[in-house]
Order: sequence, then C-alpha cells, then structure tokens
Amino acid sequence: MAEPPVRVLALDYGKARCGCAVSDPTGTIVTPIDAVAQPGTKRGIAILQELVGERGVDRVVVGLPLSLRGTDTAQTRETRAFAHRLSERLGDSIPVELHDERFTTRIAQGMDGSFTSSEDSRAAAHLLESWLAARSR
Repeated sequence: MAEPPVRVLALDYGKARCGCAVSDPTGTIVTPIDAVAQPGTKRGIAILQELVGERGVDRVVVGLPLSLRGTDTAQTRETRAFAHRLSERLGDSIPVELHDERFTTRIAQGMDGSFTSSEDSRAAAHLLESWLAARSR
C-alpha cells in the first residue's frame, strides 16, 4: 500500500547557513528556498520551526555529512546535534531524520547558475531528490 503524500523540508546544515528545499505533497517537485542564517542558534531554530508551519511540512530531512569512507567527522557530530535540537523543538508530530548527503554540495556547485537560490539551498534540493528517490524504491 502506498504511503500518503507528505511535504518534506530538506536542510543542508552549516554553522553559518542552512540550505533549504521543500517538496510538493506528491514528492514530484523539489524547490530550493531561501537559506536560513545561523540555523543552530535559538533564532535559527525558531525560523526553521516557523518555516515548517508556514509550508505545511510533514517531515524534515537533514543532510548527514559523512566522510568519503562513510564515517563520522566533527561536522557530522555537529549536524547530528543540530538535528536533535530541531527534533526536540518540533516535537513528535514532525519527524526529523538524517540522510547521507555526500556529494550534494559538489553537484550543486556544478549546476547552471540560472537558479536564483543559494548553492546551499541547491544542495538541499539534491539531498531531497536523493531522499525521495531512495524512498520510492
């Protein structure tokens, strides 16, 4: 049985900025949106919580920056801590999960510059496309 449609917010976390992308409820269209500055701060988390409400998000996917060997790094640990804080803030109704983001930033760097979104948000869009593809298999 197919799962019900969900709107997903993908986050490409960085200490200075967090790239953001959102899916349509069918999981067909992924749109990069404005990045959030200093997402790990109280203000940054509050902005992300507002974004979840405004966009009617059902699930948040945070990119997990593993090393090329698939192991944790300092950035991985910081991202896990951020995802945990965001999950606590959003509560049980909005699941927050981690998804391997290796190579999404590189792919975003190689994209056509005609997009108006930030490189961080284009990376979040690739992350979301990857997550949606893995989920549909």
